[in-house]
Amino acid sequence: MESRSNKDKGSAGEALAAHYLEDLGFRILERNFRFGRGEIDLVAEDGRELVFVEVKWRRTRSYGRPEDAISPWKERQLQMVAEGYLFRHGIENRPCRFDVIAIDESGDQPEIRHLRNAF
Repeated sequence: MESRSNKDKGSAGEALAAHYLEDLGFRILERNFRFGRGEIDLVAEDGRELVFVEVKWRRTRSYGRPEDAISPWKERQLQMVAEGYLFRHGIENRPCRFDVIAIDESGDQPEIRHLRNAF
């Protein structure tokens, strides 16, 4: 089970990512959308496009870059949750994509990398 401090870090990372995206003109529609056993951190609009966003935050590079933590299994899970979002909201024929916001705290200042169309 995830510790409270890890949940707090995750929430802080998601808030930072949401503010970053809003500064780029994205509109945040939902945070922590759950469907079945999966969750998508942020659902946003970028113009007409619906964007499903996975946020990864790392304090060190001991286990690689934050974005390296997204396995093929995680990609499939996110795709299934996104399909659940579309189903639940009755959305058809709308352009969608998956972005990753990687927050890397291994340096002096946190670095945010935005990977559009990550998978």
